[in-house]
Amino acid sequence: MKIYTKTGDQGQTSLTQGLRVDKDDVRIEANGELDELNAIIGIVKSLMQDDYIHVKKLDRIQQCLMYVMSCVASDERMRQKKDVNMLIEVNSSMEKEIDLIAGEKNFGFVLPGQNRLSAFVHLARAKTRTGERRLWTVNRLYPVMPEIMQFMNRLSDYFYALSLL
Repeated sequence: MKIYTKTGDQGQTSLTQGLRVDKDDVRIEANGELDELNAIIGIVKSLMQDDYIHVKKLDRIQQCLMYVMSCVASDERMRQKKDVNMLIEVNSSMEKEIDLIAGEKNFGFVLPGQNRLSAFVHLARAKTRTGERRLWTVNRLYPVMPEIMQFMNRLSDYFYALSLL
């Protein structure tokens, strides 16, 4: 099977159920940002030890991102039917982890680049914020589940906390 289909050569691509949209459609743009974020998380994982506890958490976050992307690419009827329990569970897990890492620390602006891992975690945090902004744009035209927006907001907080380790 060939990877290329040539169906996008004229500036359109497909959402789920075969709906054709322009490649700069807000849903495609949002999913592009989330795809980049997923790749950055892959770099973060590659810089961590295999037994590092956060690798498993990042695996789950990547699964959530894939779920979010599928919701963005689905029509409203499909989005309403999708199970959001994974997002709710991961949100709760991230909040606990943030609290554990943060403790009683005072937070402020952090200069990225203390080491390679921290720098890439900050890149993930910044890309999460970009993805979140793109999802708010999508939300104005195509309703996005509130659990998705909560997940994205919490995810940037999680990456901020993770950068402090």
